[in-house]
Amino acid sequence: MSSPRPPARRSGWVIGRVVGAPIILAPSWLIAAVLLTLIFAPTVRARSENLGALVYVVALAFVVLLFASVLVHELAHGLMARARGQQPREFVLTLWGGHTAFGGVTPTPASSALIAVVGPLANLVLAAGFFAIAQGVDATSLVGLLIWSGCLTNAFVGLFNLIPGLPLDGGFLLEAAVWAATKNRHTGTVAAGWVGRVVAVGVFAWALLVPWSQGRPPELYDMVWGGLIGAFLWSGASAAVRGGRTQKAVGLITAASVGRRAVGVEHTVSIAHAGALAAAAGAEEVVILSPDGRPAAYVDRAAAASVPADVAGTTPVTAVAVPLPGGAVVDARLTGQELVGAVGRATEHSPVAAAVVDGRVVGLIRAMDVVAAIRS
Repeated sequence: MSSPRPPARRSGWVIGRVVGAPIILAPSWLIAAVLLTLIFAPTVRARSENLGALVYVVALAFVVLLFASVLVHELAHGLMARARGQQPREFVLTLWGGHTAFGGVTPTPASSALIAVVGPLANLVLAAGFFAIAQGVDATSLVGLLIWSGCLTNAFVGLFNLIPGLPLDGGFLLEAAVWAATKNRHTGTVAAGWVGRVVAVGVFAWALLVPWSQGRPPELYDMVWGGLIGAFLWSGASAAVRGGRTQKAVGLITAASVGRRAVGVEHTVSIAHAGALAAAAGAEEVVILSPDGRPAAYVDRAAAASVPADVAGTTPVTAVAVPLPGGAVVDARLTGQELVGAVGRATEHSPVAAAVVDGRVVGLIRAMDVVAAIRS
């Protein structure tokens, strides 16, 4: 699975680097290594009863081979991403397999599809290679068992990841297809996320229904693993649905939709005069300009309303001003993610930013209103 957004560096051990990106072994990998070694050990013991305690060493070799296959899968994602203009940030091996994070230019549907498909294809190529080698090896020997294990695990990783539902790679392929058809990536993300939820339910149902169809009760082992994998897929798919909806909401944001109409006034005018200018312009807010015309403050409406009418004409508007720090300005022509990013930078030291067009104040944007628009 891959992420186009670079997350914060994950905890773990850096075991190498590829194209400048660290390969990280997450602490949860140790849990997977122990559990899978214990699961594989009975199979190894059944093949070679005279191994004794070495059975766990051989079983661990199977686990290392499995995660090496996962690493090849993730490296394929990262290298293709780099070829398509995105820089890999990290390759992580985790309890559930692996994760590749990369950042850079926004991919096209074709780029997204290529980045997604090369991971499973790399595993299927490895499976074919192991299968070819297995033809000349005794399948009952430990070496033969190891080779067949490499063949089957790579085939499983490749085919399972091609299932069309997020967070699997097949889900990114479905997302790219819907994205190309609708010209809207977020629609594709939501659609692939819902299919991923169906897949998650299907995995758990499979663990229950297959034994029942064979006339036997489901085993606890199958139910536990089916439930864990199903829960993992459901969580990833649900996160994709929420993320797609959020990004779609972000794409609709404009300065007019999240800001309040404002008018700029000189710092020398009175409260009454500023109010009259705002009323004439149909504005809700008043931004006070510095002598050089820069937005320097905005009027606290509650404070202005508390000033008696008989003195409002002689009280300077600066008496009810809230300072705007330098940089608390955004271009009102920006939309979507660009506007959200600009507001985020402009409100680092102030909860409010002035929206301007060619230097003229047209609105006042509060960070909390942007957050509310995204959440709604």
